[in-house]
Amino acid sequence: MIYDVKDVDAYLKAIPKDRVEAIQMLRQVILGHLPEGFEEDIQYGMIGYVVPLSIYPKGYHCKPNTPLPFMSIASQKHSINLYHMGVYAHPGLNDWFVSTYEETFQRKLDMGKGCFRFKKIEHIPFDLIAQLCLKMSVQDVIDMYEDK
Repeated sequence: MIYDVKDVDAYLKAIPKDRVEAIQMLRQVILGHLPEGFEEDIQYGMIGYVVPLSIYPKGYHCKPNTPLPFMSIASQKHSINLYHMGVYAHPGLNDWFVSTYEETFQRKLDMGKGCFRFKKIEHIPFDLIAQLCLKMSVQDVIDMYEDK
């Protein structure tokens, strides 16, 4: 689901009430572990963590006024989703996340390309997401994007 909101507070008011606590916990984990330089923003109707235009003024793709995306979290129809550009672009990072998740939770991870879906709040791996945040710097994201 895409929410037509302008800021994080409006996003939190727009999502189902039973998802607010989990999204807030994800935000705290991400904000507490993101390397310096990333900023929180609303991007594509989700809470996004981006390389700001002040660091990468070329912007994203054919939208030069859009900051370079890195991670996003979203309340979707049937799940809470985490989107991560690094796991999409780097198979080794994806393999690490998936295998560590499955070892920890003894269950298969519901995922797509660069997207992890958590249908139950108790299946959200907050500690693992904290580690994932630390795996890429702003410069790593820029290099990954420019190497595409």
